[in-house]
Amino acid sequence: MAEVEKLISWTNAEQLTDFTTDAGLVGGCAFDKYGEAISEEDMGKALGADAVIFGAVGGPKWDKVPYDKRPEAGLLRLRKDLQLFANLRPAICYPALADASALKREIVEGLDILIVRELTGGVYFGEPKEITDLGNGQKRAVDTQVYETYEIDRICRVAFDLARTRNKLVHSADKKNVMKSGVLWDEVAHAVAADYSDVHFQHILADNCAMQLVRNPKQFDVIVTDNLFGDILSDAAAMLTGSLGMLPSASLGAPDAKGQRKALYEPVHGSAPDIAGKGIANPIAMLASFAMALRYSFNMVELANRLEGAIAAVLGSGMRTGDIAQDNRKTVGTEEMGAAIRKALAA
Repeated sequence: MAEVEKLISWTNAEQLTDFTTDAGLVGGCAFDKYGEAISEEDMGKALGADAVIFGAVGGPKWDKVPYDKRPEAGLLRLRKDLQLFANLRPAICYPALADASALKREIVEGLDILIVRELTGGVYFGEPKEITDLGNGQKRAVDTQVYETYEIDRICRVAFDLARTRNKLVHSADKKNVMKSGVLWDEVAHAVAADYSDVHFQHILADNCAMQLVRNPKQFDVIVTDNLFGDILSDAAAMLTGSLGMLPSASLGAPDAKGQRKALYEPVHGSAPDIAGKGIANPIAMLASFAMALRYSFNMVELANRLEGAIAAVLGSGMRTGDIAQDNRKTVGTEEMGAAIRKALAA
């Protein structure tokens, strides 16, 4: 996060941006200070912001705090109160890191997939959600998969709108062969596709989508799917690129009367408490999350492209943090990587 703050200071100083920033606490640090996963004051800051740049939460220190005060509860409240229903997870393989993937270079080099995951519905939020004691040592667990037409329609429209800015291809992944929610999902997705005649639309079963991501990932451009399958498929796609430390994400709400959306941007990786404070974490996913904020919240597409290009240039020069270290490449810490990216951006 410190490297994002330095970058914002630089873009403001260069008059590329005119951002005013504020900071708040979420997760374990918030619990330590306030006894809550996020304070009401900091929640208010998030609600009033044009965009939220979010770090990672969690760690073993807070494993035994009350369930509703655990670090992850702060993130879930941000998503809920900001009404962030659309999660964008890009999986991009930088040419310099193609050999870091578990797959062959020719399969992943040039990979650029965007997974659009529905974030506020489905089995994670459906009711009833319970464990019932049946007696005789037996229990029954129930999670409920629930979707309504409007929830599917709005996430599909986000996917199609984004596809229009890319390669005009959308795959919709569900399990309509065994799930009624999948039948409705496919029905609504096809209805939305009819409004986007310029975008090619394909249905794919979610399990086949997982297989194809490993077999031939470059066949995909935009994949739209529900909360559960999106959680699984986006993590699988992320590892095609070699490291979770490289990947950003965005969570968007519905546009208001002025066309502006509430939005939260965060790296895909977790808090990595084992390396916290050592100055060796990879800042690229955090910086790339800021690039997504430039693109989706502020329509600063050219500057976003420049920042992403700067990241690629630094990687192309051979500079690496420890998580993506390769033979004969220079390994640097968090601050040095951030400084190198700002220097490349300036150039």
